[in-house]
Amino acid sequence: MSRRPTIADLARTAGVSVATVDRVLNQRHSVREETMRRVLQAAEAIGFHATGLIRQRLAPDAPQRTFGFVLQKEAHYFYQTLAAALRDAAHAAPGVRGQPLIVFAAELTPAAAAAKLSEIGERADALAIVTVDHPSISEVIERLKARGIPTFGLLTALTTPAWAGYVGIDNRKAGRQAAWTIARTARKPGEVGILVGSHRYLGHEMREIGFRSYFREHAPSFRVLEAIVNLEEPRIAYEATLDLLKKHPDLVGICVAGGGMEGVISALRDEGLAGSLSVVVNELTPDTRAALTDDIVTLVIGTPIQPLARRIIDAMLHAIEDGAVATPRQILLPFELYTSENF
Repeated sequence: MSRRPTIADLARTAGVSVATVDRVLNQRHSVREETMRRVLQAAEAIGFHATGLIRQRLAPDAPQRTFGFVLQKEAHYFYQTLAAALRDAAHAAPGVRGQPLIVFAAELTPAAAAAKLSEIGERADALAIVTVDHPSISEVIERLKARGIPTFGLLTALTTPAWAGYVGIDNRKAGRQAAWTIARTARKPGEVGILVGSHRYLGHEMREIGFRSYFREHAPSFRVLEAIVNLEEPRIAYEATLDLLKKHPDLVGICVAGGGMEGVISALRDEGLAGSLSVVVNELTPDTRAALTDDIVTLVIGTPIQPLARRIIDAMLHAIEDGAVATPRQILLPFELYTSENF
């Protein structure tokens, strides 16, 4: 993975001092427009993460738009990376001064997510949330829509007719991809385990549906076991994996349809089972990269984070400008595939 350009890199490319770049970014003192444009051109050339913010400094009269996001697992590498991409995309939003407002639900409960959604709904022009599908969430989204604030499902869909749309990968196809991989890489037909974060995550439900449908259609000699709920907690996933191994000696594969894959990886590592099972997990993180290298994980299905961030900001802008939309928008992005040989 290439190094992220720093302020020092930007200053060197633009031919200005680090202090000048700091003034451009933080508006500590006035900077000539010519200098600001030179810094912007340099930022665009090297892919500086705050290019959008610099562009905003050159358009102070553009309308401000606040994009609110409710994410989960604040300490998790994936959500940290997603939050950074959302900030960059908000700052780069065309024609506006985009302000990202990102909060994390402390608990993976409908009540916690609904509370966060209500909280930032007071300050945002449009919202996107990663959450389970639940009546309490739907109620908040309906209230927000009545006030003219559109809410999108991010990574996992929702069922309320009041939502503005969904932006993420096609989870059913991702489930079928996981099944395709296990059916072709398992050493022999046998039992296959699947872990989901919650049955109320529509994204996880769709992955499980796709997973099971593929085996029914193309690999009926495999038997998919009852799904295990791990609440996206590595500790629960660890114990569940050990239990699977103990109760199912014919186990040949495991699919993690949501989070918690660190627990599965740890359990397989502790049991010395590298290369023994076909294992599919989500998102390329330091843990999953190491597991690919060590032959503990067979395939990682990843979300294209940068394109996702740009598309959700674009969808939110359109929803703000167009007002209430009759039909929710569905924006599906192609998922990424990683093996030990291609990252």
